[in-house]
Amino acid sequence: MITPQFKKVVIFGVGLIGGSFALALRKADAVAEVVGFGRSEATLQQAMQLGILDRIGMNLAELGDADIVLLATPVGQMAELMARIAPHLGAHTLVTDGGSTKSDVVAAARANFGGRVAQFVPAHPIAGAEKSGAGAAQADLYVGKKVVLTPLPENSPGAVARVRKAWELCGAVVSELTPQQHDAVFAAVSHLPHLLSFALVHDLAQRDNCDLLLSFAASGFRDFTRIASSSPEMWRDICMANRDALLDELGLYMEELESLHEALAEADAGKLEQVFSDARKVRSNWTSQ
Repeated sequence: MITPQFKKVVIFGVGLIGGSFALALRKADAVAEVVGFGRSEATLQQAMQLGILDRIGMNLAELGDADIVLLATPVGQMAELMARIAPHLGAHTLVTDGGSTKSDVVAAARANFGGRVAQFVPAHPIAGAEKSGAGAAQADLYVGKKVVLTPLPENSPGAVARVRKAWELCGAVVSELTPQQHDAVFAAVSHLPHLLSFALVHDLAQRDNCDLLLSFAASGFRDFTRIASSSPEMWRDICMANRDALLDELGLYMEELESLHEALAEADAGKLEQVFSDARKVRSNWTSQ
């Protein structure tokens, strides 16, 4: 019989990210027991029924013998959560997270874990979806997907390796960035696209002929706005947490839009075609990798 890598994993937030982490470790026979905590009793009960959890956590003292604690809540909730769990962590318990921003999460960890901050190894799984909740969890969500670790100077090599191993057992491809590098990168390729998608749908929703417009919307509109089905609460927190980097990216994008506006106003077909050709080439090279 295979001895699991982890005897006990505790998850706060058993939705898409946390639930999929549990299911993936189960599928890999890498965990003996999964305990879940959350704000919604209904969600926790659903997670039990779906086989995500072995049991629902009743007392934070249960963290004392946990191997890994995953914080899979919206980033706006993490500071308060860290403050609550810090006194109950065992000496060998490692904490990681699934937050989409890292500088703010690291700052919260330093403020609330204090001398235990070395036990926190920040992470961001790049495997979200527009659906949320325990029912959206998938055992193969992380297979072949990237997970970014942003280790702290206080982390021991062994702690980073153990958290890396947990994500690799889920099937993920793990890389490392600093928290600042992470936030700059994802402001450009994740947070800005979500902001734009929400903005387009919101713009149309305010028009008197919204129903008519949507009745003719086809696959292009559906593809571009798919991520506007994501959790408003989560994306509110992400945008606020990464506000400075997102403002920089939004400013650059507005300059690009102004350039296109100018080309249209001047009937500069050549400029439009050049922009479209350049963009098509970059995207084709990216998707073929």
